[in-house]
Amino acid sequence: MALLQPSSLLGKKDKRTVGRGFQSTFLIIFTLLMTAGISTRLVYLQIIEGSQFKQKAESNRVRVIPKQPERGNIFDRNGKLLASTRYPRSIYLWPMAHTKASWSVVGPRLAKILEIPQEEIEKKLEEAGANSSSLIRIARNLDEAQITAIKEYESELKDVEIHTEAVRYYPHGRELAHVLGYTRELTAEQLKARKQDGYRLGDVIGQMGVEKAYEKSLRGEWGGQQVEVDGAGRPLRVLGEKQAKAGNDIRLTIDLDVQKAAEKALGDRNGTIIALDPKNGAVLAMVSHPTFDPNIFSKQRLTQKDWESVQGEDHPLVNRALSAFPPASTFKIVTKTAGLESGKFSPSTVLQTYGSLTIGGTRFGEWNHAGFGPLGFVGAMQWSSDTFFYQIGRGIGGPTLIEWTRKYGFGQRTGFEFVSEEAKGSVPDEAWKQRVWKMPWTVGDTINMSIGQGALLATPLQVAVMFAVPANGGYRVQPHLLKDNEEARSWRELVQMKPTTLKLLREGLRKVISDGTGKVLHQPTIPPVAGKSGTAEAWKGRVKQNHAWFGAYAPADKPEILIVAFAEHSGGGGGSVAAPMILKVMEDYFQRKYPGKYQKPVNTEATKTR
Repeated sequence: MALLQPSSLLGKKDKRTVGRGFQSTFLIIFTLLMTAGISTRLVYLQIIEGSQFKQKAESNRVRVIPKQPERGNIFDRNGKLLASTRYPRSIYLWPMAHTKASWSVVGPRLAKILEIPQEEIEKKLEEAGANSSSLIRIARNLDEAQITAIKEYESELKDVEIHTEAVRYYPHGRELAHVLGYTRELTAEQLKARKQDGYRLGDVIGQMGVEKAYEKSLRGEWGGQQVEVDGAGRPLRVLGEKQAKAGNDIRLTIDLDVQKAAEKALGDRNGTIIALDPKNGAVLAMVSHPTFDPNIFSKQRLTQKDWESVQGEDHPLVNRALSAFPPASTFKIVTKTAGLESGKFSPSTVLQTYGSLTIGGTRFGEWNHAGFGPLGFVGAMQWSSDTFFYQIGRGIGGPTLIEWTRKYGFGQRTGFEFVSEEAKGSVPDEAWKQRVWKMPWTVGDTINMSIGQGALLATPLQVAVMFAVPANGGYRVQPHLLKDNEEARSWRELVQMKPTTLKLLREGLRKVISDGTGKVLHQPTIPPVAGKSGTAEAWKGRVKQNHAWFGAYAPADKPEILIVAFAEHSGGGGGSVAAPMILKVMEDYFQRKYPGKYQKPVNTEATKTR
């Protein structure tokens, strides 16, 4: 028994130690693998991804606060200031620095001082986001009472800051509203579309006119501050600053003196007056009524009175110079050109005129209801004979008339900078009538079109381009506002027509003023003028209230200014309503430019009081 005992003990010892070698090996391998994995991860995090994590950590400590650039100034052709910047005081908040506890004090107090609903302020903060690094403008144009109140409650209004900011200012207000347009804070939809271009919440953008057309140039480049913040996101100190770069100044072709004269001449009528340099299409003036004060859009909030001033049935924000209307008898320039260029009528053509003509079973009347006897092309333009041009239209046919209408630039945009505001107008043809009316083109359509009526629509700017063709010797100009590269050949293209056609056009337009429907412009106060009247049939509701047109250029032999006046629903004719407007603008222009050369205009107001 004693001999068996040690053997038994040895057997038990072997059972306890079996497999120990493999366990140790496994543990060693496992430990090495874990260590390698951790080391690899550390290498990945510290070396490969280290810079990225360092940047994230830094961004939690350092915030970049954007600084809005100042918009460029806008000047007229002579360097007179048209749009600039003023510096009102505005109030800003740090969204990231407001906890719920502090906001329960700050919110109500701020809303009361600024007279803004607290919900409106909170909405701005929510749009920015709690982690926004940007100061958010809550109100601008603070008055002294508001600033005093904010300073009085400074201990309660933590993280509320007052800064001066650059706000657009238009010193001439309503006089240039449709030319300059206005700037306004981005809408939510605009912000979404423009974020990729660097626009931010609270940023302003040109909404119409020059401000919109040259937004990229006027806007400038953002700057900013690097600010160190604490764990709660509160700013501690400024680490660095990049100055914002102001936008570029631009100089327009507008002549402020001509613009003011046109504004005064149009008076309180709805309509437009456009003045061009006929050689190259440079716009000297562009007035549209009703108008508005663009400065109201620089306010943080528009009052009810402000809204009413830009809304309503007369649509003050609409630029009449770029809206389409029937061009009426001004269009006879195109019909005359088409007739002479077609080869179907010679320069010596004489046609009998009548009180009316019946064509295709429809009676088409003469404007004086009597006719003017036999007339040639010059006399027909002088008296604006409808029945003469009916015969020209019928003789050449619709396709030829339409072709020349398009050669003069109708039915397409002029190339003017306000692309989104400019209407194309309408040049009806066979395809148009089939599409809209499901009917074929008839001779009656051609007759209506020959005197600028029917479905033909043109903007006053397109009509001005038409007048420039005879004025400058046969070139179609591109109207423009930026005074750059003023050489005429850069802004015009030749309209191919015979010299005799151009000669008869100019003779006819001169006769209108010297002996025809535009005698009101035959004055010693200005040089010899050439032009054409137009009266378009129009209704306002159920009442017939015609549109009045007149286009003219001077001096007739070597034009330097071309003016188109349009009075919407004037109820009168072009010669009696629109021509006197042109006279006032031309008197102002030539009296200023050539003092003493022409007789001074009579002060009609003073004469009335005698």
